[in-house]
Amino acid sequence: MWSDILHFIAFGLIILALTPIIGGYMHRVYSGERVLLSPVMGPVERGVYRLAGVKSEEGQHWTRYAAAALALSAAGFVVLYAILRLQHLLPLNPANLPPLSPHLAFNTAVSFVTNTNWQSYGGETTMSHFSQMAGLTVQNFLSAATGMAVAMAVIRGFVGAQVKTVGNFYVDLTRSILYILLPISFITALFLVYQGVPQNFSAPVAAKTLEGADQLIAQGPVASQLAIKQLGTNGGGFFNVNSAHPYENPTPLSNLLQTVFIILVAAGFTYTYGRMAKDLRQGWALFGAMGAVFVACLAAVYAAEIGGNPAFASTSVDQAAGNMEGKEVRFGVAGSSLWAVATTAASNGSVNSMHDSFMPLGGLVLMFLMNLGEIIFGGVGSGLYGMLLFVVLAVFIGGLMVGRTPEYLGKKIESKEVKLSILALLLVSVCVLTGSALAAVLPQGLSSLQDAGPHGLSEILYAYSSASNNNGSAFAGFTANTPYHNTALGVCMLIGRFAFMVVMLAVAGSFALKRPAPVTAGTFPTHTLTFVVLLVVVIVVLQGLTFFPAFALGPIAEHFALFGGKTF
Repeated sequence: MWSDILHFIAFGLIILALTPIIGGYMHRVYSGERVLLSPVMGPVERGVYRLAGVKSEEGQHWTRYAAAALALSAAGFVVLYAILRLQHLLPLNPANLPPLSPHLAFNTAVSFVTNTNWQSYGGETTMSHFSQMAGLTVQNFLSAATGMAVAMAVIRGFVGAQVKTVGNFYVDLTRSILYILLPISFITALFLVYQGVPQNFSAPVAAKTLEGADQLIAQGPVASQLAIKQLGTNGGGFFNVNSAHPYENPTPLSNLLQTVFIILVAAGFTYTYGRMAKDLRQGWALFGAMGAVFVACLAAVYAAEIGGNPAFASTSVDQAAGNMEGKEVRFGVAGSSLWAVATTAASNGSVNSMHDSFMPLGGLVLMFLMNLGEIIFGGVGSGLYGMLLFVVLAVFIGGLMVGRTPEYLGKKIESKEVKLSILALLLVSVCVLTGSALAAVLPQGLSSLQDAGPHGLSEILYAYSSASNNNGSAFAGFTANTPYHNTALGVCMLIGRFAFMVVMLAVAGSFALKRPAPVTAGTFPTHTLTFVVLLVVVIVVLQGLTFFPAFALGPIAEHFALFGGKTF
């Protein structure tokens, strides 16, 4: 146990140490300052603007910024859908894989464009090398960079004073890719190749198992996709079992590195926010709230998994290592629990163990993290602007409690901002609960379940929580590759990504027009421990009350049934 705790502490210290480094670097990049890569990437950046006809010095109103983000995503969807439907006619398909069905191509294209990377398919048996590289990996960069760009627009709106523009989407997008995502992914891919991850264009290799059976071992450009899938909180795996596969995650060191990368950029954005606000305490307050919830959830998942399965308590099955069902021996409970919490907190979606095999309370915590709205560090960019939504609500509630007009960064929070924040909150919650309810009563939805009873409901709830919150992980027993679920989950992904994004840009646009008021003795400070506690309470209460009835019927009921000796 102590080695596990040291593992967790080491991870936390690495994140804490890297946050100001990556956050400060991103602040310089987005501010247009000279950085180490400027001599190399500067000419490339200017060349991109010339080719695209972008006036880099021209700012955009939040409506134009949103339109640009939506237009790029729409174009990305069309291109990716075409690649997947025409896969059999395109090059780099050594296994001669057929095209995807229309509903699976729709779901996959939406999934990667929305930074969800939900996979209703087995990667190595469905996608050609060309589809993996030119389709999925490209969207891993574009969807991540879109979230980062929108985060910067939201930050400018919150910290700006009486301005009508929130930046230029194409400039923010280009800088996100050239200066942050591309160079770090390149170095990481090289390291992963060194660790044993393949990077080639080979066809599957035939092999004999120890039992004498024939086996095909997939090859391909794995390392290049793996690096950006973690750094960009995408999560889509080259292989069906994702980061549990030894070709995607061969060593404990690769496991730790990838877990760090899941959180890295999202954590760095809190520091970038503090620098942009000219008050680092504001950024550290957000980091503190995220960190507190993360630690509490990690402790809960680890406790549930290390305790083992009570169904085996009276048998000879050894539970000394905890609940090892669905987990890789080389990672154990600690490595699996840390990854599971990181990936569901950060809207990443990759897995190094099967969440369907977690104890009921472990699965509950993972669903809870997703349904917080990917704000506990969250997706790159989207985690920060999602957290700022709860900041608006926390400041508003705090103002009601003390009888003062709520202010944040010196700007009054009025009914418009509160209504928009509530709208964004409800959009995702309605997708989760409505989608789950329909799947639980319609024959087309129920046909995909592997298990009956509460665990079957958990499978449904997890799937729609994952899609609506753009996470992408899944309970492995749920068969999502059906026309109904591919379509319904795709719609939830679109709403969860773009409706939420546009509403938060509207909030930022409203904030940008406001004149900051001077700080007085009566101003509610938003950088103190008191505010961090209030923010955490608001997050937990608002989302906990929203989803508690569904959790009670699913994982909570399963927990009590399991300890009562009943399984499903």
